Amino acid sequence: MTRRSRIVGFGSAALLILAGGVSAAVFGGGLGQILALVLIGLGCVEAVSLVFAEVGFSEDRERAREAERAARRSARQAPRRLDRMRGRRRRLP
Repeated sequence: MTRRSRIVGFGSAALLILAGGVSAAVFGGGLGQILALVLIGLGCVEAVSLVFAEVGFSEDRERAREAERAARRSARQAPRRLDRMRGRRRRLP
């Protein structure tokens, strides 16, 4: 996820919440309350979803870094094991 897409995602969530607050103030009666409830609810759901997505992306990046470190470590410290068979002498490479 790019920085721009993060800004757009969280910005649209904030705009939905703001639009819900404005609609509650502008429209009177039940319409304003229903619009506010729907818009604020959608904005909050979007924001929470984006936060969970960010947590998942950071965990994926950490797993990839750890796998890269493990691959470098295993390539650097690859011990050679001698082949052994039961009842036979060791064969040296």
